[in-house]
Amino acid sequence: MSDLLNCETKSGQNLIPPSQEQTDALLEMVKEQMDLDTFNPNDHELLKRIIESLGDSRGLVRMRVAETLGQVGELATPFLLEALAHHPNVVVRRASAKTLTIIADPKAVPTLVHSFLNDEDTVVQGSSVGALARIGEAAVPPLLEILASRNSSENTKGHAAWALAFIGAQAKEYIYKEINSDSPDVRAAVVGAIAKILQENPQEEAFGILVNALGDSDTNVRCEAAAVLGNLTYRPAVANLLELLHHPDWESRKAAALALMKIGDRTALEPLQAALGQESETGVQPVIKLAISQIEKQSEHDDWE
Repeated sequence: MSDLLNCETKSGQNLIPPSQEQTDALLEMVKEQMDLDTFNPNDHELLKRIIESLGDSRGLVRMRVAETLGQVGELATPFLLEALAHHPNVVVRRASAKTLTIIADPKAVPTLVHSFLNDEDTVVQGSSVGALARIGEAAVPPLLEILASRNSSENTKGHAAWALAFIGAQAKEYIYKEINSDSPDVRAAVVGAIAKILQENPQEEAFGILVNALGDSDTNVRCEAAAVLGNLTYRPAVANLLELLHHPDWESRKAAALALMKIGDRTALEPLQAALGQESETGVQPVIKLAISQIEKQSEHDDWE
């Protein structure tokens, strides 16, 4: 066992990457200890050596190491965070973030946010935001800050919005309040999160937020809300979508026509035809025509049923 555990250099801090044979032997030893209920999760040196094995070149072995650390649970979090923040081996950093996804310890949020925003490796960034999504409600405040920040790139905001939508119902009351945020990016992300919530558990309160969002001052928020209401075929929104057909912003008019098409309510036919006669934007006219055509076809089909 001394050879197995003696992976530390004379400096006392930097670990020499274990060989595949050492990793295999270490995992077998840990498995045996866990099976016999003799594994000591407070053995910090052992935990550090298990984490070093996350750098193994074999993907299945890294997965096995991650699962082992997942069994250890939150006692492994501090060591995984240290590896995520400072390990020179990018493979270890990637695997550490993925292992933190398994453990989902709220204490990991600050370090995961830092790695998401600052690690030079895109896989580490993606795995870090994935872990934030898995952790849930505790990750919502920093995700909202990222979305509201002018310093965040569009790519970063896109990942943050995805994580917020993934969390969804776990933090719905928190998310609902943010529809009043000063940041249009936050409001748009809230609309996306509400879409996920409604797919899992349709609630009138959430639908009401989306309908109100059709009158948002930001084009993207209005269009997102229209798209969600259309995808969910929410018929009570038809009147509001018909109003949106006359919005000064052409993208909003286009989004309204598409949503009405998906909802397929025949009461929208006449207003759509009237809107088509008034529409001057070449990017909107064919969409309104398509909406009319699709609703007419659906109406004919319904009449034969």
